[in-house]
Amino acid sequence: MKTPPLKIVIIDNDEKLHPLYRFYFSEDLPYELVGIHTSVNKFMSHSRRTHVDIIVSEVNLIGISGIEGIPYFHKQNNAVKILMTSQKSDFKIIKEAFKKGANGFLTKPLTKNRFFNALEELHEHGIALEHDVAKKIIHSFQCKTYERFSKKENQIIELLTQGYTYRMIADRLCVTPSAVNFHIQNIYVKLNVNSKAEALKKLQELEIRQLDAA
Repeated sequence: MKTPPLKIVIIDNDEKLHPLYRFYFSEDLPYELVGIHTSVNKFMSHSRRTHVDIIVSEVNLIGISGIEGIPYFHKQNNAVKILMTSQKSDFKIIKEAFKKGANGFLTKPLTKNRFFNALEELHEHGIALEHDVAKKIIHSFQCKTYERFSKKENQIIELLTQGYTYRMIADRLCVTPSAVNFHIQNIYVKLNVNSKAEALKKLQELEIRQLDAA
């Protein structure tokens, strides 16, 4: 018995791309394009008539943005998968999309292979991330940086919070212990503390505030 195709809806206000989307779905595929809309409102006015498995939505839409539309999509169908698209690979946009409930993110322009690979990943694994998007997300978790400190000071802070001694930090960064001490004194001044223990406590508080703001 043949499995019914997954039903796909695309929301993109660039109408020049609509014929290209239709061409992508013109072959016999495990996906069926059931509609293309230019706005969230237009999709919502038609959504009650058709069951949808995957919504592909541009971020930058007129009226309700694609990201703002995610709660509406889930309200209509909590099981629907949502793939966001955008011209920009901006981490703030990516982060906001996933916080709202997106399942995947693609940067434009979309080739046929990239587009259908993402749909397949979304269907099989529930998430679709290309390498450039995944790297931005991983980088954001790996790099703790504080704006008030210089690049070198941030490097020292990272090692200091990992338990490195001044001598170990000097060896790791290929500088003299006196240079490390100079930078640490600057860090103490900026944190308004007088000891390593106080500095580590203050840095922990700063990190918590950054995570809350993220």
